[in-house]
Formats: sequence, structure tokens, C-alpha cells
Amino acid sequence: MCFFKRKYATEGRDYTIPQVDLSVKPENVDPELAYLFEPTTLDEGNGYLGHPDSVLLKDGSILTFYPEGHGKGRTLSKISHDGGLTYPDTIENAPKSWANSLETPTVYRLEFTEHAWEDKLILTCGNPKWPNLKSPGGFSCSISSDEGKTWTEYQNFYGNDDPVFQCFPIVPMSSLTKLKENGKFVDRWMGLFHESSFVNYKTILTFDDEGNMHWSKPEPYFAAYRGIEKASNMCEVECVRSEGGRGDELMLITRSNAKNINSLLTFSKDEGKTWSKPVEAPSALSGERHKADYLSDGRLFITFRSIERDKEKLRKNREKKTMNWYSEGWIAWVGTYDDLKNGREGELRMKVAHTYLNNQNAPCITANADTGYCGNVVLEDGTVVTSSYGIFSPETKEQGTYSTDKGKQIRKTYIISKRIRVEDVEKLLEK
Repeated sequence: MCFFKRKYATEGRDYTIPQVDLSVKPENVDPELAYLFEPTTLDEGNGYLGHPDSVLLKDGSILTFYPEGHGKGRTLSKISHDGGLTYPDTIENAPKSWANSLETPTVYRLEFTEHAWEDKLILTCGNPKWPNLKSPGGFSCSISSDEGKTWTEYQNFYGNDDPVFQCFPIVPMSSLTKLKENGKFVDRWMGLFHESSFVNYKTILTFDDEGNMHWSKPEPYFAAYRGIEKASNMCEVECVRSEGGRGDELMLITRSNAKNINSLLTFSKDEGKTWSKPVEAPSALSGERHKADYLSDGRLFITFRSIERDKEKLRKNREKKTMNWYSEGWIAWVGTYDDLKNGREGELRMKVAHTYLNNQNAPCITANADTGYCGNVVLEDGTVVTSSYGIFSPETKEQGTYSTDKGKQIRKTYIISKRIRVEDVEKLLEK
């Protein structure tokens, strides 16, 4: 235990870049910037909705998926046709197997370079072990070949009955990255997930000539650094390709679930076959379930659940005395790939919206950490539409409590979205 503390636990530090609070609209704000403070309710639910993910459709619509519960729960959907201003529609005649989802859904666009095929959308969902629930194991995938109008039933891979390999994935695929061979993109995608033991796996997605999908046998990809993988409880890893998504280097941003060290960064120059020794991310980016997208100007927009460990901040802001961390909630970070490559903090952070703790009736710096897991898209005009889940209102149930799979709650956990133009956020910094 002493060895663990000496080698892997680090002292928490504060970030120094500015953070813009978008949770409360200031008086006399420029009317053109007022939208930054105005969320859209994607789905209000009736107790607990969580963990959205989004994909941009070719017609400009935004398709968002989320579970009807905390991770486990029926896969639900909403569609916006106006850039995230409203979400009036849902997928009609959803596959029956979506009703039995056991993990947070993730969705990705697959663009083919070797096959003369139209794009496909892939929805993935894990089957981990939950208390008092029987799990088929493995991960499940549903495919759409018509821009999300129709979907296949979930197809299971590496479940309990698989003769080759069985697993119980959590948040598959936390990232899905198109790979290169000899410097050119090919029709192979690297998917990442972890299990409850905090072993992180990769599996490669391919398609045969008939369009059937295949996933390679999952293999641990971080075994060379198993000590820090286990000690930090590394999980829910995001993968970012350099040079606006066209470069030859990959970067991983990890969740350090043990909360004794910042998120970690590690790099690969051989398409994920080997990784560099992990280093701590700047405190400005330390958190959980990072989702990264490139803006049109080449900068990165990364959302996550903040984890703050600085001792001075903990003296002022604390959720519970027994915790050695607190959260500032749903955060978005803006900076460059080179910032992270070179250990720089980046340019700015923004608190996207406040998530309420039970004893709070107004936004403040300390927030409910049950948020993040964002669905992000970047529209053609550069606007980011980001969606997340959380307790976004102090309103309590008039009678009784909400019965959810996280227990009884006095306030609803539901899903909202925000529209953000980073240049407009920068205007707020100038005032």
C-alpha cells in the first residue's frame, strides 16, 4: 500500500486558465450572447435519464441516444432538425432488442475508404454484470445504413456462450477510431472498453464483402503499464488523432477512477499497437468520460466531468468531508492537441450548466458529479451542440420521491443540450 501511494498518488493542483460560467446569465449580457446560458431540455423524463451520445446526420439533424436509467435501461432516442433548438422526434419502430440494453449506448459514423459503400452508423452497448440482473455478457451492436431511419437488432459479440472469448464490457466503445495502414486510412476501426477489474481492451472492427461486421478477439492494450492502469483505475478512455483527425499519432485521455492522480495521457505512433508511458494530464483537463471533437479552426473541444483535487480548493469547496475531491460538474475545455502533447493547460474552460446537489438551491462552484458522458456534434457553421444528463433544476417532487435504479431521488436527473460557439464564449472573457 505504501508503494502504491508513493508511486501513483500525486498531489492535486488547481488549473490556472480561465473558466467561464455558463450556468447563470449575468445582468446586461449582450443579447447576441444570451443563448450561451439557455439550455434546451432534450428529454425531461420522470426520475432518471442518463449518459447521452450523439451523431450528426448528413441532412444536418442530430441523433442522440441515451439509456432509460443509470447505464442499464432501454435505449431511447431523440432527433433535432434545427441544430439542437428542439428535439421533437424519436426513431420510429426501434428494434425490440433495444429494450434490453444494459449499458450506456455509444454511437459513431463509419466512413468507408476501401469499399464503395455509403456510410453506416453503429450503436454499441455493453453487457456488464449488474447486481440481481442476468447479463448475456459481451457487447451488442446495431447498424443503420440509411442515416438512422432503420436499425438492425442488437448483435452480440464475445458473450457468455462465445467459445473463443467472453467478457463483460463497461462503456463499449468509449472510443472508436478509424485506423491507417502505410499512412492511408483503411476500413478498420479500433474500439476501446474496460471491465470492472480496470483491464482495458481493444478490439478491431472490420466488414466482409457482404457487409457483415466482425470484431477481433479483445486484447489488453495497456499491459506494459498494468501497474498504473490498475492503481489509477484507468477506464472510459477517449482516443484523439493528431492534426485535426488526419495525423499519424493517436492520443488517449483516461479516466482515473481512483481519483488519486489526474487523468492520464499516452501516445501511439503505430496505430495503437504500442503506447508511451502515461503522464498526468494538466489539471484543467482532469476528469472523467472525456469526449473530444475538433473545431473548424483546428482546436479541440473536450467535454468531461470535472474532478478537482487541489487542497486549497478543497478547504472551500467540498461535497462531503470524507471525499478528497469534488466536482465542478459538466465542463468543456478548449485548447490544441499540441497543448496536451507538450503538457500545457490549454486556453479556457467553461462550466456548461450547473448540476444540483440535494442541499443546493442555486448554482455554485461545487456541483453534482453525476453528469458528463456528453453527446457532442460540431455543426457546419462551427456551433457545438453538446448534450448531457444531470439534475439541472432545484425543483423537488411535491409528494414522495422518484424511484430510480440509483435509489429514491427528490429531484429528477434528465437530459439537456446547449449550443456553444467558442468565439462567443471568448467575447465573454473580454468583458
